[in-house]
Amino acid sequence: MDMHEWWQGRDEETRDWLIAHNGEPVRADVLESIVASGGVITSAAWWVGGPAPDGFHLSDEATDWIETVANGEQPPQR
Repeated sequence: MDMHEWWQGRDEETRDWLIAHNGEPVRADVLESIVASGGVITSAAWWVGGPAPDGFHLSDEATDWIETVANGEQPPQR
């Protein structure tokens, strides 16, 4: 499932957290929420940045995508 699909299925609290903490490690409960909505964490998914010493990160492209949404703009469909 692509990011724009699981994003739509997320509750407002999760989306707000992702916007407010864009570029930061993703909290475990937020990551669980993404997976619960169909977001599959694989290296093939463009929005997956992967694990790091400080936690799971979204890709740079995903960070840009979220910033676009936060600015009230239409993000690109992938």
